[in-house]
Amino acid sequence: MNIRKFEVEETGVLELLDASGEPMIGEDGKPMTITGYGPGSKQYAKAQAAQQNRMIDKLKARGKTEQSADDKTRENAEFLAGCTKSFSSNIEMDGLDGEALYKAVYSEKKLGFVPEQFGKWLSEWGNFSKPSTATSASTSAKAHG
Repeated sequence: MNIRKFEVEETGVLELLDASGEPMIGEDGKPMTITGYGPGSKQYAKAQAAQQNRMIDKLKARGKTEQSADDKTRENAEFLAGCTKSFSSNIEMDGLDGEALYKAVYSEKKLGFVPEQFGKWLSEWGNFSKPSTATSASTSAKAHG
């Protein structure tokens, strides 16, 4: 059997949950979603390499690994934005779009549950598995698992 049968998809879709675990639904009645590049994609690898390079640059410049909470939030937002293909059209913030919107959402402390949720979801390879006819009904549930 060809092992390529088990390859994962490059992207997946996360349906966001609010801080109390309820689905986030936009004013249009549709779920708020993030389409993300998974760990098997070039975009994820690029974002991960950039994150590691920022840490190395910081070590070279300062000779220490400590970082402020703001630095950590900003670096995490950079990584997550690099792994984001798109937000659903019902996610808006301050008139921003594209990468500026992603970074703003991932950096907003009062929305901290969003980057935490997305980061955890990104790290789970199963969220990017190719749906089969037997498992397609559980795809949405798997995205929240």
